[in-house]
Amino acid sequence: MLNLFQERRITPVFILDEMHLASPKFLLDLSLLFNFSMDSLNPFVFVLCGLPFLLNRLGLSQTQSLAQRVVMRYKMEPLERDEVKGYIEHHLKLAGANHPLFTDSAVEAIASNSRGWPRMVNNLAGTALMLGAQLKVCPVNEDIVRQAAGELGF
Repeated sequence: MLNLFQERRITPVFILDEMHLASPKFLLDLSLLFNFSMDSLNPFVFVLCGLPFLLNRLGLSQTQSLAQRVVMRYKMEPLERDEVKGYIEHHLKLAGANHPLFTDSAVEAIASNSRGWPRMVNNLAGTALMLGAQLKVCPVNEDIVRQAAGELGF
């Protein structure tokens, strides 16, 4: 890895997701990686992703050395109702949909049940699409979304 950086001027980027679930020992080990003569040289980049309470975990005394090395922090907020509609439409377009697959009330139900969190929007919309396909309902309506929300425990 150091060779990539020194010889080829390539900076490896490691994306670590679900870091809010990481043990304190793992976070401490990450801190030790950054102590490897990197105060003036950064031969790699870590992107730590997780739920909002990851920031709280980084504030603990045992992870203070790692928190001091965090260069940038970004906290994603949930999508607004109109953003959920655009988000769903965008993903359906990327998937090749050429006609509406959800009624307006179904999109409202997805926004309401997911509280705007993209991962929950994805899960709920996907489950509702599968239920709609099983029941041969197109476009998916609000009742299908509520049934999907119940299956997901929303």
